[in-house]
Amino acid sequence: MFKRRLSVSLVAISVTILAMGQTPTEAPTGFDTPTLVQNPGSKSTSNGIAEPPGDTYVLDQQTYETAHDPTTGLGPVFNARACSDCHQNPVSGGASQFTELRAGHLDANGNFVNPTVFINDGANTISGRSLINDRAVAPEAQEHIPATENIRALRAALSTLGDGFVEAIDDATLIEISRSQPALSEGSIHGEFVQMPVLEAPGQTRVGRFGWKDQHSSLLSFIGDAYLNEMGVTNRLRPKDTTSIGKVTADPEDVPDNLGLADIDHFAQFLRGTKAPPRDEALAATPAAQAGQALFERTGCSVCHVSTIVTAPSGTVINGGTFTVPEALGSKIIHPYSDFLLHDIRTGDGIVQGGPQDTAHKLRTSPLWGLRMRPRFMHDLTSLNVAGAIERHAGEADDVRERFERLSDEQKQDLFTFLNSL
Repeated sequence: MFKRRLSVSLVAISVTILAMGQTPTEAPTGFDTPTLVQNPGSKSTSNGIAEPPGDTYVLDQQTYETAHDPTTGLGPVFNARACSDCHQNPVSGGASQFTELRAGHLDANGNFVNPTVFINDGANTISGRSLINDRAVAPEAQEHIPATENIRALRAALSTLGDGFVEAIDDATLIEISRSQPALSEGSIHGEFVQMPVLEAPGQTRVGRFGWKDQHSSLLSFIGDAYLNEMGVTNRLRPKDTTSIGKVTADPEDVPDNLGLADIDHFAQFLRGTKAPPRDEALAATPAAQAGQALFERTGCSVCHVSTIVTAPSGTVINGGTFTVPEALGSKIIHPYSDFLLHDIRTGDGIVQGGPQDTAHKLRTSPLWGLRMRPRFMHDLTSLNVAGAIERHAGEADDVRERFERLSDEQKQDLFTFLNSL
């Protein structure tokens, strides 16, 4: 099953790469962006991405780790003071133990509606988004989930390591994976791809791939949105704060530096320069892990958790014409163990973000690269071990879970060993 799916999904990109005269090579891997109090970024190494004139990878990481306060644009409502606060395990850009709150309700037609949150003793409101921020710069701005919002969910902060390679995946590759899945699963699995706006290219769309709902299609879009919604810092892509209560700065708060680069540009450069999460090669080479990998494919886990994808060739123009895939990211073989598509495995949180209403109970396939660095699992971090996470799979994954349940205890342990090598 796995080999057939893989060959189908790689056909289109193989033709493109050969036509461009580029031979795919393995993407560099490593947890090589350590978070340091002194001289941040000084011990970090990128994947080789070229820097804008005057910029350095150290400066990109320093900007990524800069903590804000209200005088530099923090808030009025926010979840963290720096990007690295939520993306730091085991290095800057990684995942974390943090979750964020989401809420909403259904209208009379059963469609998801974002909440209206009353703040400042009911004198002001925040609306238009499902996010409920945990923190505020002033008591008057603090959000609370209204009693009317009976859809409530926790959402984990995602790892962003290797996301430059994810951004460089051609739309056609993800679409082909989606279209191949029903035939590989007797019709039970069919990942949904959604076309999402590219914020830096108004009027342009691309296949979404970032966020639990695939709500963003480019890294810069993802970053600009997160800078506002997670930290409250307005920027050229999201230029208006959610509320003015407690606000002491003028919009947009993120302005270009002496290099002509705003914070969101440095963030994008940093994330595009991160290496893909590495495997534990010693563990992966053991007979148990190799047997577990075969079981991973045989049970059908690999239909969604796709092990191998090749990025678009360098020189490919993406993101509505605003970004050209550089040599460091082009024609790279990556092993994300994800199809970056939306699936209903009965763990959906009922939230709609950008996509159609049918995505309410769908979530993006969680990439498994770097899995061994996660102490808790699934989108809400409520599964405390891998076995529990697998057991929660239902819906499209019913058959896969049942095949897992039929494995012997020894086979399950082999499968866990494989997963612990990722």
